[in-house]
Amino acid sequence: MSVIIITGASSGIGFETAKTLAQQGHKVYAGARRLERMEALRNCGVQTLQLDVTDSSSISRFVETVMEREQRIDVLINNAGYGYFGPIENVSMEEARRQLDVNIFGMAELTKMVLPVMRAQGKGRIINTSSIVGRSILYFGGWYHVSKYAVEAFSDSLRIEVKPFGIDVVIVEPGGIRTEWGIIAADHLQDSSKGTAYEKEAGNEAALLRKGYSIRFLSSPKVVAKAMCKAVNRRRPKVRYVIGRGATTILLLHRLLPARWWDALMRSTARIWK
Repeated sequence: MSVIIITGASSGIGFETAKTLAQQGHKVYAGARRLERMEALRNCGVQTLQLDVTDSSSISRFVETVMEREQRIDVLINNAGYGYFGPIENVSMEEARRQLDVNIFGMAELTKMVLPVMRAQGKGRIINTSSIVGRSILYFGGWYHVSKYAVEAFSDSLRIEVKPFGIDVVIVEPGGIRTEWGIIAADHLQDSSKGTAYEKEAGNEAALLRKGYSIRFLSSPKVVAKAMCKAVNRRRPKVRYVIGRGATTILLLHRLLPARWWDALMRSTARIWK
């Protein structure tokens, strides 16, 4: 049995992962800003704690509470994050900073607090939720992509640094997963583009996001939870887990297509599916 802490556990991937790991017999501590949304996890044996990854004191209380109860942390799953889509010109710098605060700086601060614990134990595992858009670009995803590319670089750098201490770093890269993420991103995109030079094209892309995240083709969050469990349970996990229908294909196309072809494909897709 491992002592596991996971962030962003109030819905979607984090919720399913916390539930599945607890059902496997692990001691799971789940954190999120809204405790009431994790009530169902308590029925599965998950310990729920309030956590705001943009608040240093909240992060400290979270880690200290787990250490007081368990005296160890075996696995950290950095899953908290959200998507704010919008043209780079239109997204306020305040919102851009918030995107980075949640998706990368909060992850970094929590990781920094947990590393001394794992180093003292002589072992540990850190699993970071990135995305296939941490290695590819979608239309109007600018600041979200910046945050996820940063997660990739952060994780790759960290993996090299902490390996001598017996600590593994794993990156999970979901593709299109059937959660509320896409609808929220679409709303942000449309709101940030109203009355601007990007309104028409952004409206097309927002319509595509809503349509795409409303169909059954997308993978269930349970698929990602299954990969997370592999990353936790395997003696030697992969460095990266690419998860979800079409995820591998998208990454392959992004790598093989000339940049201008990819750009044209992204601009045209929204118009085709509008």
